[in-house]
Amino acid sequence: MTQIQRLDFDTRIHHAVIHNGTVYLTGQVGTPGRSAAAQMGEVLDKIDTLLTKAGSSRKNILHVQMWLDDVRDFDEVNKVWDAWMPMDHAPARSSGEGRMAKAGMLVELIVTAAV
Repeated sequence: MTQIQRLDFDTRIHHAVIHNGTVYLTGQVGTPGRSAAAQMGEVLDKIDTLLTKAGSSRKNILHVQMWLDDVRDFDEVNKVWDAWMPMDHAPARSSGEGRMAKAGMLVELIVTAAV
């Protein structure tokens, strides 16, 4: 069996799990009440930190699931994404709209990356 490495335990989850050369990040969210763009920037900073701890980087992201509380924020968060992600390393990405776990949360990203 391949070793499983878990990083950054918080209450009931680890924020990153590494297995067989792949790192899986739990959904990352920003501070409720901030704008969608501000939350997206916060989320991307968290992703950078977790990927670095896992020995990876944004250039190794394979797939992202992006959830928005309101799909009308799509263009606003994409501006932040486009400034952050090198387009020649852009991953596959899925986007959807759904109710967030807490009021005021506007965006959540779930990332899978190569290590």
